[in-house]
Amino acid sequence: MKKFENFKKSLDVLLSADKATAHSNEIYRTGVIGQYNLTFELAWKAIQSVMRIHSVDENETGSPREVIKLAYKIGFIDNAEQWQLMLKKRNVSIHIYNEKEINEMIDLIFDQFIETLIQLRDKLEQKINESNDNWDE
Repeated sequence: MKKFENFKKSLDVLLSADKATAHSNEIYRTGVIGQYNLTFELAWKAIQSVMRIHSVDENETGSPREVIKLAYKIGFIDNAEQWQLMLKKRNVSIHIYNEKEINEMIDLIFDQFIETLIQLRDKLEQKINESNDNWDE
């Protein structure tokens, strides 16, 4: 499943980032925020693909917000509020110029968002395995 694999690779890159360096180095910090944005984009598209293999077709033309709502509704994600915050922060991150807001974004990425993305990776892996098991029956 290509979209899921791309999401996992992007998350692995984000996991290799160092919070202290992100706070002290402007170009590194920009890279971390950019990598978060890419990982988030790949995450909701991976959700959409995995829901498709589970015959959840209501998300075919959905926006990230719609896909996230549906994923929460059917149990693919657990914390809708966190995902809405992640979406909001992704949307405004390209317009952050204030040092305080940039530092807050870095803290959110390292202290909350990465863990949520890890949980998604594990959940989607479980859902993919479930669909593979159904094909084996």
